[in-house]
Amino acid sequence: MLLPPPIETIYPCPFSKGYGIPSKQAWFFLKVFLLYRVALSSLLMILYQSQFSQIIIATNYLQLYNYTSKIYLILSVISGFLAFWRIINYSVQTQSIIFVDIVAITLIMHSCGGISSGFGTLLAGSLAASGLLIGGRCSMVFAALSTVSIFTEQVYAIRLNEVSMSSYPTVGMLGATFFITAFLSYVLAKRSEQSELLANKQQQTIITLEALNQYIIQHLQSGLIIINKDQQILTINEAALSLFFQCKTPLQLSDVSAPLSSFFQDWLINNQDFFVLQRPKQASLHLRFSLLNAENKNFYMIMIEDTTLHNQRLQQGVLASLGHLTANIAHEIRNPLSAITHAAQLLSENPDFSSQDTRLTEIILNHSRRINKIINDILQSSKRSPSNRKKVGINEYLTHYLDDFKLEHGVDKNYLQLNLCENNLTALIDEGHLKQIMDNLSQNALKYGQPEKESIIIRLSELETHPCIDIIDNGELLNADVISHLFEPFFTTSTTGTGLGLYLSRELAELNQASLSYQVNSQKKNSFRLQLSNAENIKIEL
Repeated sequence: MLLPPPIETIYPCPFSKGYGIPSKQAWFFLKVFLLYRVALSSLLMILYQSQFSQIIIATNYLQLYNYTSKIYLILSVISGFLAFWRIINYSVQTQSIIFVDIVAITLIMHSCGGISSGFGTLLAGSLAASGLLIGGRCSMVFAALSTVSIFTEQVYAIRLNEVSMSSYPTVGMLGATFFITAFLSYVLAKRSEQSELLANKQQQTIITLEALNQYIIQHLQSGLIIINKDQQILTINEAALSLFFQCKTPLQLSDVSAPLSSFFQDWLINNQDFFVLQRPKQASLHLRFSLLNAENKNFYMIMIEDTTLHNQRLQQGVLASLGHLTANIAHEIRNPLSAITHAAQLLSENPDFSSQDTRLTEIILNHSRRINKIINDILQSSKRSPSNRKKVGINEYLTHYLDDFKLEHGVDKNYLQLNLCENNLTALIDEGHLKQIMDNLSQNALKYGQPEKESIIIRLSELETHPCIDIIDNGELLNADVISHLFEPFFTTSTTGTGLGLYLSRELAELNQASLSYQVNSQKKNSFRLQLSNAENIKIEL
């Protein structure tokens, strides 16, 4: 996800670090001012060539005016090229051209008769530009330099008896004008700069939020499509493309699915809550339509969800309620069961009991222990902790798990064999839940899989980018009737089992967005497959 780059700010005045101009804006202002300088210097040159030169320019200063205007034009053109290619530092170039303006315009003013010629007011334009381009104390420094410059020119002209002493008030008023102009332009530039920075900051925030929104939409677990009233697709995320097996973004809703377009038309008429799109040999899709109103324009959002996930969420809610109920029932059963067990133990200690009576008490105790185990399993399922999924390296996990399992249960090392995948596969799963699932499957394989005949294989593979763990045993193949009830609670073919192991394993798998299934592999052996979520393809759950 790309975020906008930070705004580069220029601090043109070394005496005012708080005043900064965005780089793009600063260079733009400088180029505009340089165009003004080229135009001004060109007009001064044209004036020299015109018939008015004898009237406006003092005769004894024609050469001074000529050289000054030519040099001023040449320097203005050179400055334009330097600014266009950004050869010289912005601060150095800006301060240099303002200083050149002060010198050149003062000499032009002197050539045309001094302060009375009016050319001195041209300095006000340069000082206004200094407030915009430089700001801060530097603009006031240039205002002071301009005032000193015209005052010095006036003193020099008075010494040559070219003007009278009465021109001093005019010089003072013009100097005051310079300071006011520089200050006002600085204030305006400061406000403009703050507005520009605020606008750029808001723009960056909008761009960042837009990027985050697109990231969230594209990584939603559910499919999402946004269309207009003409069914033109404005937004479609990766999940929607994947659910409809699309490789590129379609233009129209009908290009995604003709039935989907038909369902949308029905929703506009009937406003039905949801639709189910049935697909042959594929999981059906749960569709929800909603209206979006933005700036008085109507858009429509379509939420698409695999019915497997939808039913899974409904089932989780039902199971939560059922688990709470069964936990209460189990708790109520445990109290009288404890009394029955205790009474049976006391009866078995009676020395006057016959062997037949002792056998009956043993039956009572055995079945009491079995009922107690069922109650413990039910309580375990009802108190199941929420899934705390994280990224787990499956290759490394299975290696450590198998070593710990053999040590914990005292299993012969030849009974279990681990076949790992060459790729380093990662899954998004709760490690505690994964251990419970693997314990149930491994213990069942050891119990029913005849490990003494041939090793039970725990094989890790990759199926459609998903890590898959297969537990393959050598037991008798299950018939169709057993397979149909295999993952149902309390279903067991054993006289000692509770029938909750596989049921709890599948529930834990679904809680972690995984799946547990039974199949007969190509070698005609029983295989329980645990297909996990790929940690590299994380989707945001609603």
